Formats: sequence, C-alpha cells, structure tokens
Amino acid sequence: MFSADQSCWFVRKVICWRAVASMAWSVLLLLPTTALFVVLSRISLFHPILWISECLSLLTSTSAIFSFILLCGVVLLVGFFNLEYYTVVPSIACSKIALLGQVLHPRQFVHSLVHCIMGVVVAWCCAFTIGGRYRSLGHPCTQDESSSGPEMCLNEYHLVLLLVGAFIGYSHSLVGVVYNMNYVSFHTMQQYKYLRFKGALPLVVKASAVQALYCLRNFLVLYFFMGYAPRAWICRTLDLNINCSIHSLDSVSSLLDLSLLYHLWISGTFLLLTWYITVLLFRIFVTEVYSFPVQSTFTEDAHQCLPKVITGMQPMILKFLALQDLALLSQHSPSRRLEVFSLSQPGGHPHIWTALSKECLSLLSDLTERLVTHHDTVATNGRAKSQSTGSNKRSTTSSESSVGMDDMKTPRPSVLIRTPGSVFLRSSGLRTPLTTPFTPDRDSPFSSPALRRLTGPLEPQGPLSPGFSSIQSPHVMRRGPKLWSASTDSQLNGSPSPGPATSPSQAQLKPSFLVTFLQNRKDQVKHFLAKRVLIMYLFNKLPEASSQSLFADSQLHIWALQGLSHLVAASFSEDQYGIVQTTLPTILSTMLVLQEAVDRHFKLPHTSSKPGHCSCGMGDDSYKTLRFALRSSLKTAVYRITTTFGGHLHAVQMSAEHRKRLQHFLEYKE
Repeated sequence: MFSADQSCWFVRKVICWRAVASMAWSVLLLLPTTALFVVLSRISLFHPILWISECLSLLTSTSAIFSFILLCGVVLLVGFFNLEYYTVVPSIACSKIALLGQVLHPRQFVHSLVHCIMGVVVAWCCAFTIGGRYRSLGHPCTQDESSSGPEMCLNEYHLVLLLVGAFIGYSHSLVGVVYNMNYVSFHTMQQYKYLRFKGALPLVVKASAVQALYCLRNFLVLYFFMGYAPRAWICRTLDLNINCSIHSLDSVSSLLDLSLLYHLWISGTFLLLTWYITVLLFRIFVTEVYSFPVQSTFTEDAHQCLPKVITGMQPMILKFLALQDLALLSQHSPSRRLEVFSLSQPGGHPHIWTALSKECLSLLSDLTERLVTHHDTVATNGRAKSQSTGSNKRSTTSSESSVGMDDMKTPRPSVLIRTPGSVFLRSSGLRTPLTTPFTPDRDSPFSSPALRRLTGPLEPQGPLSPGFSSIQSPHVMRRGPKLWSASTDSQLNGSPSPGPATSPSQAQLKPSFLVTFLQNRKDQVKHFLAKRVLIMYLFNKLPEASSQSLFADSQLHIWALQGLSHLVAASFSEDQYGIVQTTLPTILSTMLVLQEAVDRHFKLPHTSSKPGHCSCGMGDDSYKTLRFALRSSLKTAVYRITTTFGGHLHAVQMSAEHRKRLQHFLEYKE
C-alpha cells in the first residue's frame, strides 16, 4: 500500500498531464468540427457562392469567436468530468433497483444537472450560428391598431432548440450510467494514439448521429404532450407574450417541419460529437502504455519501480498500468526480463521475482475465492464430500480442506494449495465487495421460489428416491438440492451438528412481546410487497449482470496470467539462477485450481457460455466479455508453460489430481 505522497506522484505527473493533453486536443479539434457544423447548418445547394461567403463571414465575426470560447469552456468542463468520474472497474448493477439507485444518486444528479446546463449553452451557440428564426428567444409581436406600444413575443423555435440541448445533455448523462460511459478499458492490441483515434472516429460520428436521432424522436413525443408547460413558464418568467397568429410547435403539422427537424438533428449531432470526441481522446491518452523501471539506482525513486507499484491499490489505474507493463515486459523485453530474474546485491535474494510472482498469485487466489463464494450461493446442485469412505480418508480430507482455507485467507502464494476438489468445500464466511450482490436471502420475499426450494431443509432420501445418485468421484457425491459448502466442519468430520433443541441457552431465551409484534408486522409487509409485480421486477437478481460483476476486474488477472506464464516460459532459457523453478509448483497449482473454478462457473445455470453481441455505441461494453477472455487466457497460460517445459514437469511436486489434470495439457486434451 502506498502512502499519499507516493501515490500522488503518478496522478500528478502522469494522469493529470494525460488528461490535460486530451483536453487540449479536444479544443483543437473543435475548430474543424465547428466549421463543419456551420457549413452543414447553413447549407444552400442552389446558391453555392452565397452559401460559402456567408459561412466565411460568420466564422470570422466577433460573435462567432465568443460562441467558440463558450464551446471551449464546455469541452474543458466535459474533460474535467471525464477525469473525475472515470473508472477502470465498471459498476454493474445486479438488479433493477440497484440501477435505479445509481441513477438517483446525488453525485449522478449533479452530473446530469451540469450536462443539462452545458447542453443549453451548446444549443444557444448552435441557434446563433444557424441564425434566422432561431437567433433570439423573443421577437416583436404583430401590432394591432389598438395596441399602445410594442411588445415582445416568444420565439418558440429558439426555445425548442434550447430544450433539445437540455434533453440531449440529460440523455447523455443517463446513458452514461446505464451503459458505463465512464468505464475506461484497455485495448488488447497496442496502437499509436493517432491510429486509434483515426480508427474510432467513424464510430464516433455514427454514434453521435444515431443517438441524436433517437433523442430527437423522444423529445418530440414529450414536447407534443407537455410542450405547453415550458412555454408558459418561460413566458411568465420573462414577461413574454404568445403570438396567436403563429401556430405553436406542439402540434403534428408544426413538428413535421423538415427544416426544423434537420436543424434540431444537426445541432444534437454536433453537441454529442464534441463530447464524444473528448471522451474518446481521454480514453486513448489515459490507457497509453507506461513503462515502469524494474529497479532503481536511487532509494528515493524506489516507490516508482514496478515491484513496488504493482503491490499498491490506490489509485486503481496505477495497478492496471503496472500489470499491463508486466505483461508487455514478459513478452517483448528480454533485457527487462533479465532484471526480473536477477538477484539482489548484497545477499543474492530474488526480491524482484518474489514481489511480482507473489502479487500475481495473490490476485489469482482472490479470484478463485470469489468464484468459490459465488458457487456456494447460487449453485443448483449441492455437492459435499463423501462420508462413507472411512475415518482415515475423512480426517485427511478435512485437514486438506482446512489447509486450503488457510491458503486462501492468507495472501502468501508460496503455500501449495491442495487438491482442486477441496477448494470448493470451504466455508462461505469470507466475503469480498464484489461478491456481496450474489448472496441470496432465503427468507426474503424478493427471493425466487426456486431459491427457497433450493435452500430449504433436506428430506431423507432413500435409494429409490429421485435425488439419490451414485458417487461421481472418489471425493464428490451427489446429494439433495443443497448448496456447496453448506455443511459445517463438524459434518465433514462425521460428528452431528447440534440442533436448536440441544442448546440450553437458546431454549431459555424467549423473545419479548414487542420483538414478536414487530417481527410479525415486518413479515406481513414483506409478504405484501412480494405479491406486487413491480416490486418483484425491481428486486429480482439479474444473473448475467451478477456474472459480469464477478469478473469486472478480470483484466488484472488476464495480465497476471500472461506475465506469469511468459516469464516462466522465458525462464527455461534465461533464468541463470533457477529462481523461477522454486515457485513453479505453486504457480501451476494456483492456475489449475482457478481453471476448475472458472469451468464450474460456466456450468452454473443462467450463465452464458458464449460472448454476447456488443453494441456499436460509445458505451464500452467490453467488460461483458472479460470472463470469456479470462477463460481463454488461463488455458493459454497453462499450455504455454507445459509446451515449454514438456516432460520436465513430471519432476514438479504436486498433488495427484493436479498431475492428472496437467497431463491433459501435456497431451493437448484440454
């Protein structure tokens, strides 16, 4: 863990400068974007000379310069919000009510309000640029002979353009929450910034035009039914009149004006294009590869070296870039790999390799623990260790399970993890922040009937009952509908667990009348709400979202697998001191245990086994395919090691189950 001073160097010297560079390029690209908008908004194919001359005169006018300054301020503010709200681990809502909570969060309310105001500012600049009937909010009314003086009437065309800007600004903020617009992903293929921007620019233009079209459709429907409300409020606030000789725009004939629709759509496209270009440039600059020194000559710069940086947690972007650098180092930099395999002087200890391998193995062990906990809570068919194989085997199995539990609790990856079968029989008491959405409550009225049947009390089953089946493996037998790890340690050892009636302290405790009354009222309210369809719709879990949330930070594990496997493969010919071979059993055991956990996860119900179709918008949904990329990277990492070492792996000490599974990789049967 870094101190505040040590972690701030990266934010101050790297992230902030990258964000400033992206904002600067956004402002520079605002010039051609604004010029293109001026040309398209004043298009006149029948008078090309007049069209070009008007555009040139407008671009060089003082008012256009003032509008451009306002647009620059909006772009800088958008860039600031990108820096403030970005994340490298997406926030995935596991239920409709959780998503609603994110939308109604005060922080998100500020974000939406500011984007509404910025949308109005951009729409005002667009109205001034288009000119004509959109130029001002008020215009002189048509005077009758009986009128005493001139009056100002509302220009509804200008008002509609401003409202479209506010509506698109709010829609942009709302879409950002629903589709994780603030999520910054790292590309697998490393490219120059210019090439990435050039390749993504057509997608940005298309996404801006399509989203502006959908927002315009929704706005027109909303304005048709509720357009009188903002019109009356503006007139009452600014003391403007409504010109009765002009039809209002909240009618079908007025809203189908092609010129009005075109100008509204081109203005919305311009607004979204400038904002999306800012988002795109920020993503490109922030995810640029950063090369950390493997070791430093000076002590005061030691906290900037890769072994120190990779063990830190704050900021999270620092850990991502460090593991990305480790993955690239292990593949493309032989000179830096030699530094990893070097020994410290004096002493001759492999401190660099120990720090890197320990952190990578700790990440993989944490993911295995999360998967085990997830299996314990949502698996459909419970599995427990066989209790009929003799007391010796039971004691051995219990000791292996307890040792495995200690291994998972401690971040020390040097301890050899036992058989994969024992991993899935650990207690579910350990919870991580990412696994809290997966914990079901059987007593909750919002839980599904299948879950209540799943976690209900078991009935004794005989040999002819439907739930009875033969033993599938020496360590696993199928039982009733019981969740994994539901049995306690005492049950694993063969001793019966004490029931409620055997505890004298529980028998003496009787709830008071007030506690009973409140509990009954609580149950009545819960059962009443459980019968409401809307409540069930909001509180039901989303299985795919739960699986995606479980692997939300799997990019770290993918890089850890790539870095470890490439370093181990390179050590076959580059490791002069044999320091990698000392941790090879632990590395292989950790990878094999994780692979079994991942395989079991994809066998769970309601878990997709194939990647879904990604949308073409600006929302980055690459996190939906991280679990598939992890599964592929895990298998590739094991194959990379087995292909390099081949038959030498028979001399590595590991359990019989691990050796059997490793033999499948050696024979290319996985």
